[in-house]
Amino acid sequence: MSSIHAWDNFFVAEVGAAAALTGLVFVAVSISLRTILASAQLCARARETLQTFLAVLAIATCGLIPDQSDGALGIEIAGFGALSWVIATGRHLRAHRDPSLDPDARRWLWLRILGAQASSVPFVIAGVLLLAGREHGLVWAAPGTLASFAAGAFNAWVLLVEIQR
Repeated sequence: MSSIHAWDNFFVAEVGAAAALTGLVFVAVSISLRTILASAQLCARARETLQTFLAVLAIATCGLIPDQSDGALGIEIAGFGALSWVIATGRHLRAHRDPSLDPDARRWLWLRILGAQASSVPFVIAGVLLLAGREHGLVWAAPGTLASFAAGAFNAWVLLVEIQR
């Protein structure tokens, strides 16, 4: 008997939280839409923030699919984690190479990179461990989720508050 169902409440809570945070980011972006659209850097940050929350939403939703195998859940979690990692890493490499990147934004890029790694790699680990038959690997979903919310909140703060200064 799989102990994956013991995680149902966690996944329900994270689906709700991720959906709410995604909606709030849409509101934050709409408040400063002209400013965000005028800056490639802010557009990238808005996409990054939405991607971070949507990855948690997708992963937690997969955790609620009834009667799926541990292996199937492992593929889904690792897949969404890897996809999020690839997209974020590509975005950060482009930003790092961009000579027009604002010096202040360049100074903070390392924190965005750290947040993206911390919010995607634990999901890959969780999925791979599930695929390997280790149900306890799902514990990696918790730090991945917390890091996603922290990284997303950091970016949302910039999109909502910092660009108004």
